[in-house]
Amino acid sequence: MAKDTEKLIRQLSLISFLMAERRPVTALEIKEAVEGYAGMNDDAFARRFYADRAELDSLGIELKVDKPAEGYFDAENYTLPPENFYLSAIEFTDQELGALRTALALLDGEFAYAEPLRLALQQLSWGHPSPLTAPEERSVSLAITATAGGRDVSQRLGKIETAIFRRKTIVFDYYTMGRDAEETRRVDPYQLLFRGGRFYLIGRARERDDIRIFRLSRIRGKVAYASKSEHDFTPPKDFDPRVYATRADWQLGEPVGTARIWVSSRVDWLVERHFGHVGTVVPAGEADDAPDDDGIVFETPYSDRRLLVSWVLGLGERARILGSDELVEEVTERVRLVVERHSGSLAISPAVVGRAEAGGAGGGNGYESPGDGQRETTIRPERLARLMTLTGILVQAAREARKLDVPELCQTLQISAEELREDVSVLNIVNFGGGNYVLYAEVQGDQIEVDPEPYGDSFARPARLLPLEAKALVAAIDLLGEHLPEGSLASARAKVVTALGEDPAGGGLQMTSARGDDSKIARLVSQAVAERRLLEIDYYKENEDEFVGRRIEPYQLLNGREGWYLHSFDPERDAARSFRLDRIRSAELLDETFEPRPGIQPDVEGWPRTGEVPASRAARVWVAPERARWAREERAVIEELEDGAVVVELHYAGETWLAREILKEAGDAAVLEPEDARRAVLEAAEALAGVVRA
Repeated sequence: MAKDTEKLIRQLSLISFLMAERRPVTALEIKEAVEGYAGMNDDAFARRFYADRAELDSLGIELKVDKPAEGYFDAENYTLPPENFYLSAIEFTDQELGALRTALALLDGEFAYAEPLRLALQQLSWGHPSPLTAPEERSVSLAITATAGGRDVSQRLGKIETAIFRRKTIVFDYYTMGRDAEETRRVDPYQLLFRGGRFYLIGRARERDDIRIFRLSRIRGKVAYASKSEHDFTPPKDFDPRVYATRADWQLGEPVGTARIWVSSRVDWLVERHFGHVGTVVPAGEADDAPDDDGIVFETPYSDRRLLVSWVLGLGERARILGSDELVEEVTERVRLVVERHSGSLAISPAVVGRAEAGGAGGGNGYESPGDGQRETTIRPERLARLMTLTGILVQAAREARKLDVPELCQTLQISAEELREDVSVLNIVNFGGGNYVLYAEVQGDQIEVDPEPYGDSFARPARLLPLEAKALVAAIDLLGEHLPEGSLASARAKVVTALGEDPAGGGLQMTSARGDDSKIARLVSQAVAERRLLEIDYYKENEDEFVGRRIEPYQLLNGREGWYLHSFDPERDAARSFRLDRIRSAELLDETFEPRPGIQPDVEGWPRTGEVPASRAARVWVAPERARWAREERAVIEELEDGAVVVELHYAGETWLAREILKEAGDAAVLEPEDARRAVLEAAEALAGVVRA
């Protein structure tokens, strides 16, 4: 029998023994009665028992220890209070359970923590209808989910997750994009962060004795433990993972300065909604150096100058950097470079390869395509969690004198029939001591028959969620945010946190999905979708720089590359339309209802995932050598050039959008063709140059 299986049997038997006795027991009684300890000498037992206690404690199953005054180990008494094992009862409303069912249905198979999420929901729904049946109608679709990002990233995610849990220092080779160098890193891992479709590790880099952020896709090779010690570090008490989850892209490192930016009234509401929490805002009329009394002046600390400049340039004539002088000079120079590279013809180096393989973005969307195996590489749950869940299912079946269907149970637990048989064999060995077993289950073909055992009722209530299950549950809720019927997930989250006694988001994983705070609009839109009520919106059409009013039938919320969208039907235009939530300046829920029309469903495999709309054109875009490595990671590279530059393909439906994307590249990219797109970028850059010089 494998050592890890022996440990599982020993730990489950220890839990079972303490739950059965319901009285303080000594270490000697445990040594004699519990499966796995018998036959050990005193020193071996002391080591194993201490290690098992520590591991169970870290899993949230804390043994109560009564120490005698003399302090002798042999005289200590141990108990497992029911509240330290059982999950506190949670009274979910039907709406909350429905929202949790929807969360699982949306994420199952495309979520890095899909399996522990299923186990968590199995525990939480104890006594309720199974949450594992997908709802017939969905008001939400997901094009972008928190997949691990391919087999290699998935394996690293699993190893790092365990290292955070065990407080183990890890060693790995890391490709630093800025220096174009691969170096070995020794890191104390504190937190995982899912942000902008990517997984990141936040931890203390031993070489620099400072907190750093590492993208998991840039780790090369295997992740290894730095030592054989049980624990290598203790996370600092003042570490707050929420700080990293809410920072703007230009703030992910150590601050190097503060920028002052004028923003026009056309988009000031948008900037305040998205980034008000990462800076300060004053009316433009109160600032002496604002070019206009209209709008706001936004001050924000920054650590990456280029990312800040890129964001401001993407706002075009609707924003201008006022300070510092260094930033003003950089913006001026980069706009000049865009104009220069779009004036006349651009001479580029000869191609090395006629057509390169697409970069890591799989068509420029920033995510691996389904063909890369992303849907198959989910994180396996901690086996103890699965065994505890299976125990409850088997005991319940015994109490009801019914047989279990093997294929159905395999589907519930997302395991193979062989794994199920192995788990059942393990549980058949777990006992309360003295030959009193928890259960006896026998697999007979496609059915499992369970014989009731006198002590099995101790497992007839749900056990506490283990850390991985709790994190998976809260991560799923946080990923979906307010994009389900009003308050259902938010209130369910609050109840889960209350039952657990702590917020799992502070214990290893932070999820962010939307690029801006659209929660207020999302709640209103979700209500309109659920109640099938007409919605009146004031919408900002960014390409035309104008506001339009729309009276629409809201059908579904879906996320995509650039954030969350409302998919709807516009009766005035007799066509389906999708609106970005963060571009809806205001919304009003009308009393008038509507009957759903057939066929108004978004294609989540299309533009939300790829960014390519049916009527899009393809532009050939040159990217400078110093930015080529970023392009390889994010875009579809079609040519490698001799000087290290690359040519990428960028799909666009409107020239205004394309010009804005090229401006964001801050002079490091230029459209090669088509010619009309090249002229559109030049005109936009020249107009911006006039604003910058004013």
